[in-house]
Amino acid sequence: MMAGSERRRLSGRGLPLPGNDIDTDRITPARFLKSVTFDGLGDAVFVDERAASAERGETHPFDDARFQGAEVLVVGKNFGCGSSREHAPQALLRAGVRAIVGESFAEIFAGNCTALGIPTVRASATAIEQLQRQIGEEPTTLLEVDLDEMVVRAGRDADGSLVADAQLEVTMPDGQRRALMSGAWDSTGVLLANREAVAEVARRLPYVEGDQ
Repeated sequence: MMAGSERRRLSGRGLPLPGNDIDTDRITPARFLKSVTFDGLGDAVFVDERAASAERGETHPFDDARFQGAEVLVVGKNFGCGSSREHAPQALLRAGVRAIVGESFAEIFAGNCTALGIPTVRASATAIEQLQRQIGEEPTTLLEVDLDEMVVRAGRDADGSLVADAQLEVTMPDGQRRALMSGAWDSTGVLLANREAVAEVARRLPYVEGDQ
């Protein structure tokens, strides 16, 4: 029996983040690795780059009022490269990101995202550029990441008005897709759902009961 919330379809407004090879140190600088818990880590997302943008009189996408409340991050190639720190996807989750659409992802980063229930789906460079441009022109566009059909749809805004009409084919590793669709990504939930079986195994292990 699998447990946890299935991730078959997720929808929300998009946030375009241009650039390739965005590493985990840029997503969450190393000084935040000292955190004992991940609480409040959402404030650390791109904190140095956001400050640098502000100093230049520019607005980083994560500070752009048009994209506040967005839940689908749209990125370029090799997103999440660099170190394997779990803090990067944890921070994105706490910043409101529920799905990521990109040209490609670092393998460990994508695995860490899956363990948090965040789909990382891949599309062509042309499709990503088109989607980022579309979101920039119509920030209210709702995106739907559909793992059943393996497509990303861009269509209506929150009021139901049609502001775009696009559908992108996407891919992701089969194992990650199955875990998200079944709810098996939530390892704690799987253990709790099978707690009777876990308890039975524990009863058969002498060292769990303290018998030698």
